[in-house]
Amino acid sequence: MGDAPVPSMAASRPSGPVASETAAARLLAVLWVVSVTTGPWGAAAGGGEESLKCEDLRVGQYICKDPKINDATQEPVNCTNYTAHVPCFPAPNITCKDSGGNETHFTGNEIGFLKPISCRNVNGYSYKVAVALSLFLGWLGADRFYLGYPALGLLKFCTVGFCGIGSLIDFILISMQGLPLLPCTTPDSMQSWWRV
Repeated sequence: MGDAPVPSMAASRPSGPVASETAAARLLAVLWVVSVTTGPWGAAAGGGEESLKCEDLRVGQYICKDPKINDATQEPVNCTNYTAHVPCFPAPNITCKDSGGNETHFTGNEIGFLKPISCRNVNGYSYKVAVALSLFLGWLGADRFYLGYPALGLLKFCTVGFCGIGSLIDFILISMQGLPLLPCTTPDSMQSWWRV
């Protein structure tokens, strides 16, 4: 058992430019495998990822219709719990899950989801009537009774519109869409109030 020569590991490895080309080729192969298995092609081929919900589409991948506005209240029709819904249409050639949970390939004409928008529950109050009542009968509290604030209306009635000061403040607030007197929350609906 003498001293036997030990083979050198350096002799089995290529050196110089061949070694760096081999390492680069291996690195590219690893990166290609990782990108194929984790990229969009790998997820589609593997079926591991669920389809995107239509509500999660990015801006530009869908278009929503404008809400139908009630002329008397200047708020969206069917406003319940401070929310109204408008239909949204995904762009052509987009596949996503619609509101029913069905995966659909859209052509641009089908409703994909209903987008909630904020609104105020107005219970049919008219802006014109509220302003007229505030101007002519505000000192009796008629505007507050009309808008659904009977306690404040009674207080204004008993104090003759807080000696006229409360009537003036209410008229300014109502005519300027002050909260909580009038249901106006979005810039679009504020502009439409001015056109009345």
